[in-house]
Amino acid sequence: MTIRVLPDVLISQIAAGEVVERPAAALKEILENSLDAGATDIQIDLEQGGIRRIRVADNGSGIARDELVLALTRHATSKITSLADLEQVASLGFRGEALASIAAVARVQLTSCGAGAEHAWTVQAEGGRAGAPAPAARAAGTMIDIQDLFFSTPARRKFLKTEATEYAHCSETVRRQALANPQVSFTLTHNGRVQLRLNAEPAYSRVRQVLGDTFGHNAIAVDAAAGVLRVSGWVIRPGAATASRDSQHVFVNGRYVRDKLLVHALKEAYRDVLHHQLNPAYCLFISLPPDLVDVNVHPTKTEIRFRDSRGVHQFLFHAVERLLSVPVAATAVSGDPTPAVSRSSSPYGVPQQGSMSLHVNEAMTFYAPLMVQEPNAQDPWVAPASQPFPESGEGDVPPLGYALAQLHGVYVLAQNTQGLVLVDMHAAHERIVYEKLKTALDSRAVPAQALLIPVALTVDAGDVAEISPHLAQLAEIGFELSITSPTSVTVRSIPWLLRHADPVELTRAVLVEIAEFGVARLLAGRRNELLATLACHGAVRANRRLTLPEMNALLREMEITERAGQCNHGRPTWFQISLEELDAMFMRGR
Repeated sequence: MTIRVLPDVLISQIAAGEVVERPAAALKEILENSLDAGATDIQIDLEQGGIRRIRVADNGSGIARDELVLALTRHATSKITSLADLEQVASLGFRGEALASIAAVARVQLTSCGAGAEHAWTVQAEGGRAGAPAPAARAAGTMIDIQDLFFSTPARRKFLKTEATEYAHCSETVRRQALANPQVSFTLTHNGRVQLRLNAEPAYSRVRQVLGDTFGHNAIAVDAAAGVLRVSGWVIRPGAATASRDSQHVFVNGRYVRDKLLVHALKEAYRDVLHHQLNPAYCLFISLPPDLVDVNVHPTKTEIRFRDSRGVHQFLFHAVERLLSVPVAATAVSGDPTPAVSRSSSPYGVPQQGSMSLHVNEAMTFYAPLMVQEPNAQDPWVAPASQPFPESGEGDVPPLGYALAQLHGVYVLAQNTQGLVLVDMHAAHERIVYEKLKTALDSRAVPAQALLIPVALTVDAGDVAEISPHLAQLAEIGFELSITSPTSVTVRSIPWLLRHADPVELTRAVLVEIAEFGVARLLAGRRNELLATLACHGAVRANRRLTLPEMNALLREMEITERAGQCNHGRPTWFQISLEELDAMFMRGR
């Protein structure tokens, strides 16, 4: 076989396989060119999902007559001129491949009027061959009309999906660009009918328009910076997460990207508050100097590489994780999607868990909820007895209000300034115990409660062999075990925070985890999973009758506990029902 140089048209058709995978990919490249040209109004017309026609018109800076044919030539671009430009590219497009690739597999008409030009010029290309420019009538800006995509490569056209599917991809492409550019107006028309019209508007209004009111009502604003890194945008409240991944958008320097590193950082940030297979929704904008990110990884430019990938991962993880950890007392049950959060202290005179300066042993001594005892006015961790709802003003009422009653031994009913609060007492107490266990273990000081009468357990010989080299490590988390025979162990102490739990059930739960994962892995990579299991066993059980002081103590603890809105398994711990909702239920005022 003879080696030969391929014709330019064939090279462009091959390149089109990567750059122009489907109509949405072609549309993305055209929209990026419009945005790079400074357009503030972009109109998109599609026919048959973009397969029959894609027409994009903008009011950008336009293209000069002498550059029209050049624009349809491979590796011709106005974005970069040197390697230095490539290493710190700030524009969305820069490779000079898109228009040539599209022109190689479709019939293209490019019409443009540059700033100050007397009239517009147009050029037509078919199968990669462009004609001569001709005069045309058009206002300032550029219009590109792409017809019969993949007409010259019928084998490729067979792989396209249905019209509805291809249109859905095109629509999503427009929405992504709209999210990143709220200062630009977009109009999307499909088969002659307007499907989307977005005016230039503030970023938050654009997010609500594109992602919907459900996201808007449940969004939490993110704004964090560390050195040259900054992230802003919105993330969904954990309680509003769904199984869908459709509303996950990350932009780096204005470019929509799909990056496993960023997805992993966000997944880890939600790990402690999401239920099972639910997925968070987010719209985040990361900015950093262009020379710290490589966007020249793939022709589609949706894959990137960070120079300091670990630093970006940790920055994003901590920015979102801290936001999701804010206690209820800090947000004061605010319905504002951008609450002013202060993490330094609690407005109720109690140190927050996130800023606790007490030594662990001292803090554990203060732990009083759900213990039957007389309330102590000098101890802020013990709730007062049943208090009447104050009438002096909203500022006198804690965020979760005061307890009214217990329902079916499972739920606590409380009244606050907004209306009615319903609390799942087991789920709420489970989160409280879990966070306290994490704090204690982080400080390497988990208090133990010695058993008055040690408990002997019969266990598998394999479990005994597994724990025997790690007895000292288990003691560090409050479990003092001694091996009395090849198939039995004696429990001499359990964690102080779990002192009301059944020591036999507690120890067997630990042994089950050890049998599955081993002690070393359990105390390292799966530490939080172990603590979640222990907290579940140590939390107050359903059908236990609580006194009003105990219920109020639980509410006060919830207000200062991080992530108190969800239990260890991601289930919600409380709901607010407003007076307006109650009035609507009973048709009051109608």
